[in-house]
Amino acid sequence: MASLPSTMKGVIIEKTGGTEVLQYKTDLPIPTPKEGQVLVHNEFVGVNYIDTYFRTGLYPAPSFPYILGRDGCGVVQKAGGGETYGLKDGDKVIWMAEGAYAEYTAAPAAKAVKVPDGMDSKMGAAAILQGLTALTLIREAHHVNKGDWVLVHAAAGGTGLWLCQLLKAVGANIIGTASTQEKVDLAKKAGATHMINYSQDDVKSKVMELTKEQGCIAIFDGVGKSTFDLSLECVARKGSMVSFGNASGSPAPVTIARLTAKNARLMRPTLFNYIATREEFDHYSKELFDFILKDKLDVRIHEVYPLSQVARAHQDLEGRKTTGKLMLDPSK
Repeated sequence: MASLPSTMKGVIIEKTGGTEVLQYKTDLPIPTPKEGQVLVHNEFVGVNYIDTYFRTGLYPAPSFPYILGRDGCGVVQKAGGGETYGLKDGDKVIWMAEGAYAEYTAAPAAKAVKVPDGMDSKMGAAAILQGLTALTLIREAHHVNKGDWVLVHAAAGGTGLWLCQLLKAVGANIIGTASTQEKVDLAKKAGATHMINYSQDDVKSKVMELTKEQGCIAIFDGVGKSTFDLSLECVARKGSMVSFGNASGSPAPVTIARLTAKNARLMRPTLFNYIATREEFDHYSKELFDFILKDKLDVRIHEVYPLSQVARAHQDLEGRKTTGKLMLDPSK
């Protein structure tokens, strides 16, 4: 590989807060890959809602200064030694790790995978985190079967669109929620069987009407505080309420006795506990990529922002102005 420059572009935070704490730099040191890591020259990196949690302090950063971001794609520049799962210099990879908002990332080889033949690397990077999140939710958080009634909040959001597509692929009856007609139409196009515009209609009444008063056997709620109680009210007997995000804030503590009325299950999963081993990561990555390569999934990218405009990307995401994946171009 060509010799590396001494510095790189990147975005750091030195404290938590609003988008004003995002600092675009052009002179950050390039990380040195440790054992089990590969240094990747990033072509595209993702913006995810979890990034706003670390920026605001909802989730604590391990230390400051801190580089946000969780996923991307690029070319391996060098390996740090140890187990690198066959990855070598020059390989184009899709990866998940901390430190994405930068030109270079030292990514764990255990969470990096070669771009499959026939797949555009940007599409793969747009798919990896949200796609694996949605796939493991319907496979493990609650295994959805053909004919199941399932409720997806924020169905036109990044993970919501993935859920709609994957749930359609397994034959579920999907009820989605969204706030505008544009988002209703988008989620329907992605596969939602029924949509509820919550700015106009009562969600619980519509859910009960559609399910003949039974409720939904699985509810996937990435919104958090503002929908948590509603989700519990809409869950079916012996159903699962899966809370996987905090877009509106963290839900209040739950009295466990609330679950007894329906023998309901309450879960708060995170993707990385479903792909903790290399075998798990390989299994779900392959399944996800197979869906994409067989044209069963539409990878929607909302916009690719210059890295220098990361604050605008966060503002658009938090303002619910987006549909699909947000990405950054680290070269700009």
